[in-house]
Amino acid sequence: MRRRLRNLIEKRFNSIAIRRWARRATMAEQLSLPALRRLRGQARSLRWEIDRFLFVADGRLALPLIGSNAMQLPLYTDWSHRPELWRGPIMPQGASAVPNKALIGCEATLYHDCQISELTYRQVRNTSEEDLAPFGLRLEVFRFDGSFLSLSIEVPDEVCDGLSRRHLVRLDYAVDMEKGLEIFARLNVKHGPNLEQVVRELPLHTEEGHVDFDLAYTKLNEKRVEKLWIDLIFEGPEMNQVFIRDLTLSRRPRAEL
Repeated sequence: MRRRLRNLIEKRFNSIAIRRWARRATMAEQLSLPALRRLRGQARSLRWEIDRFLFVADGRLALPLIGSNAMQLPLYTDWSHRPELWRGPIMPQGASAVPNKALIGCEATLYHDCQISELTYRQVRNTSEEDLAPFGLRLEVFRFDGSFLSLSIEVPDEVCDGLSRRHLVRLDYAVDMEKGLEIFARLNVKHGPNLEQVVRELPLHTEEGHVDFDLAYTKLNEKRVEKLWIDLIFEGPEMNQVFIRDLTLSRRPRAEL
């Protein structure tokens, strides 16, 4: 009974607050500047808390569920990973005029050499039942005066356990774009003082796809593998919006002949 009464009282107070701010919005053109400045501060504080609540609520109530690690994996996969950026919420959710070497969450870094940055990013909640990843990353590029733009994604060290030249490393992705764009994926494997790199162009004739990195064609020292990471390289990104809805990594041994 108490809980029901408390809910009714809260609903009443919320209705009063909505009507009060509706009146203030209607009267904003006639308010004095000191009053307008004071109320603007209140509105911004209120909007911050509301936006923070909506971000969490939308994340918990929408599909797919936050933390979901569901993936479509090839046969004989012995390791798989969906980076944090597509798996759970990050803070801050977005930024504009993004500087070089800007961290996005804990695992991703955005690199560019623009003199004036007109780049923005935002983590967006996936809501379609077709999406397996809870979140996506939206990159917007306006004027671009640099020579390169890349997103570097760290991979957990556990991928290095048992990694050999017999392995295929697979990158699965789902990407939407405003207009045509070339995107290259570069696999980097550090072994001792050396670095092996394998580059593949993402076939973007469909929204979803994958590329395989065959380690058989590298000079990988299997006993000294230390670190692995992926770079996504965007060619000619000016005046474009790229929405990476999902990105996953997996590895599997190559079939023996």
